Amino acid sequence: MLILGIDTSCDDTSAAVVEDGRKIVSNLVSSQADIHTKYGGIVPELASRRHVEMILPVVEEALRQAGITLADLSAVAVCQGPGLIGSLLVGCSFAKAVCYSRNIPLVAVNHIEGHLLSPFLEAHAPDFPFISLIVSGGHTSLYIAEAFGTYTVLGRTRDDAAGEAYDKVSKLLGLGYPGGPLIDRLAQEGNPRAISFPRAFLPETFDFSFSGLKTAVLNHLRSDGTYQSGSSSATSCALSPQVIRDIAASFQAAVIDVLVRKTTWAVTKKEIRRVTLSGGVSANSALRERMKKMGEELQAEVFIPPVSLCTDNAAMIAAAGFHRLVKRELAGPDLNPKAYLSL
Repeated sequence: MLILGIDTSCDDTSAAVVEDGRKIVSNLVSSQADIHTKYGGIVPELASRRHVEMILPVVEEALRQAGITLADLSAVAVCQGPGLIGSLLVGCSFAKAVCYSRNIPLVAVNHIEGHLLSPFLEAHAPDFPFISLIVSGGHTSLYIAEAFGTYTVLGRTRDDAAGEAYDKVSKLLGLGYPGGPLIDRLAQEGNPRAISFPRAFLPETFDFSFSGLKTAVLNHLRSDGTYQSGSSSATSCALSPQVIRDIAASFQAAVIDVLVRKTTWAVTKKEIRRVTLSGGVSANSALRERMKKMGEELQAEVFIPPVSLCTDNAAMIAAAGFHRLVKRELAGPDLNPKAYLSL
């Protein structure tokens, strides 16, 4: 079965064709990074307007690269949420129009489930059950995946997601947007022990918290006069390149320590020796290495998709949609996007 996936959950317009939920036939992502960089973050209205411009050409190109037409599709899978409501509206409206006009089955997909199932787009996929750590700009969560469509939440962030903290700290340092890749690159040349930032381990729970860490970075900048009241970043005062690298490395070390420690607890307590890592932050080089090392220490299998499948993409939406289609869990023309949608 060929599934057309559509994802407009945030600032990237993506369309993909996936065969039988496993084989990527085409996968296109139109980035908006150049639009939002000047603002230091995503501007929702600009994001939704850009989706309107790009949705048709991106879908057409995905079909062209796959060598198929709409008549060859078994279904269209679209991200229903969670995400930016204006962006989600564009994708859902487009998918509903296509399915209604061509009498094609429509499947609604939870964005988080898409991330959770992204490792199944690789040749070596995990067996059930497995522990899933999902880390992105909007989500930091731990799940037990027992079967396709059967997930139990172990913990989630109580405030900022890890990716959101990366973006905010990047802005404080005057680095730009998106913050994840920038901090990851600088951290490789910094000292992760230069500054002792706090780790919110939250004992007796699998929940996460990163707002305190973000505030700790701000307080550190304020303590030496780097960050001045009324300034949006540290650019108003000179920071040496090495100091910035050390702050980036120390901040990143604190984030990764918490993510890995919580996952270790989950593997040990639930006695499940299979772990998947997904979501935009799973593209982080240091996190990928630490998770692999954790797997070796715990004798657990660790599955991490390639970087191209970590960030938002429609292939994962199509993969998740395939399993919904098999169960005949179809959506109708009354489908509405949801900014907040639990898995």
